[in-house]
Amino acid sequence: MSEPVAVAILAKAPLAGFAKTRLAAQLGAERAALLAARLIERAVETASRSGVGPVTLWAAPDAAHPLFQAVRARHGTRLERQSEGDLGARMYAAMAAAKGPALVIGTDCPALTANDLRRAAETVRLNTDAVIFPAEDGGYGLIGLRAPQRAVFEAMSWGTSRVLGETRRRFKELGLTWQEPVTLWDLDLSTDIDRLADIGLQTLIP
Repeated sequence: MSEPVAVAILAKAPLAGFAKTRLAAQLGAERAALLAARLIERAVETASRSGVGPVTLWAAPDAAHPLFQAVRARHGTRLERQSEGDLGARMYAAMAAAKGPALVIGTDCPALTANDLRRAAETVRLNTDAVIFPAEDGGYGLIGLRAPQRAVFEAMSWGTSRVLGETRRRFKELGLTWQEPVTLWDLDLSTDIDRLADIGLQTLIP
């Protein structure tokens, strides 16, 4: 049997004015929240279908939202509240909780597939320290490590185009081997809505 690789999904509660706020100007706050809810469901379904290991949904600001509860019941997903701190601290905490090889994703990369997750898991199983899926905006849509490395996540300029380059630099400084097998795109801008239809995911558009 293949070594399990945990999948940690970080998600914001799909509340109007809290989730997908960049798209609220185009969709309105309520529709943007509905889009966020559908993205969460897709991410959990994709992770569960991959079969690479246990899936945990890390919720913010807490796990009380009905969607989180429904997803846990439907998929048997573990549900936890995200830790305090910036994005890096929360990602590190989620990875460390896995106590073994782990992948961390968000919910903003709808093009991510179960096969992509299997490929990432296989990468960290085969004596590679890390795997990362670059995003077109200069960040990344997935990161995986054989063992948690706090230095990869600390004091990062999250939300900027420098994240990917800085992460690569830190991998080198730590002496980590890594691969970048897949490039993704984030659903953050109004033009990205059209891309959903281009890849057959128009049902996600509220």
